[in-house]
Amino acid sequence: MFTRGSVAVMTAGLVLALGGCGGGTDEKAGAPDRRSAEPAPARPPSRELVKWIGGLCESTRTLKNLRTKSAADLKEIRGMDEADLTARSRAVGYLAGTPSAVDDVDRDLNDLGPSGVPAADRLLDAWQKKLKRVVPQLDAMSPATAFNDAEGSVAEADKLIRSLTPPEPDLPALTKKYPRLAAAHQRAEQCAPGWKPTEETASPTPDPTGPLPKAADGKNTAACSDGECEVLITSAADITANGLSVHVTVGDSSVTFQTSGTVMNLGGQGGVATFGDTLKATVVAQNEDGAVLKFSTP
Repeated sequence: MFTRGSVAVMTAGLVLALGGCGGGTDEKAGAPDRRSAEPAPARPPSRELVKWIGGLCESTRTLKNLRTKSAADLKEIRGMDEADLTARSRAVGYLAGTPSAVDDVDRDLNDLGPSGVPAADRLLDAWQKKLKRVVPQLDAMSPATAFNDAEGSVAEADKLIRSLTPPEPDLPALTKKYPRLAAAHQRAEQCAPGWKPTEETASPTPDPTGPLPKAADGKNTAACSDGECEVLITSAADITANGLSVHVTVGDSSVTFQTSGTVMNLGGQGGVATFGDTLKATVVAQNEDGAVLKFSTP
């Protein structure tokens, strides 16, 4: 049989026991749960997304370089005498090469396809809409117009090139908002500052240094009448080869060939211009002194 005193002792002991348990619980509740506070590690981006982001970075960088080069070319042409053949040659080269460079970017972006990230796909779509507006206008510009208005024709094309600026929000802004894009951007080599295409992806640039080889026919353009000759052109010349009249203009880094219905601009050494089944012209070598050209019948 329990007495009242023993009940009181048992009750006090129970209260102390409960109080001790409660105190331990409150102390743990006040401490942060380290496991829940630590963020879950981000899932690495897929190889496909990294490749997609890399492609977008490369195209964006290419357009940026085109805008810079276009502005520099226009500035240079504006500083030349309009009547100077060199100015017209530079303008012809600009109008012959710039549209194709933009076409390449347009094709590359079309090849990307969807990324799987809606915000990134909206950015790609915005880029494609800009290019869809600009590309047809550039393609419609004939290099021949540069012979009548070198500065004006280049200025018109440059205006279109300068309109190809990144849509908003651009890729850097999206990477700040979407961790998946940020992770892919960090892994894509084309997105790294200062990245340049490798030798495998870059177009080879002929080395303009060194003396020109001796042309078999010297400066005697009359030797080309039968369609077979190798001549040195230092600035400009009118050549009749195999019955075709060709006006040749040699610039700093390109050679322009103009017939009654054709204008072709070659970017220096190794370039080949074909005029149907009548004539073929090859740039054997070129530097600041001129160009050695070889004419032959196909």
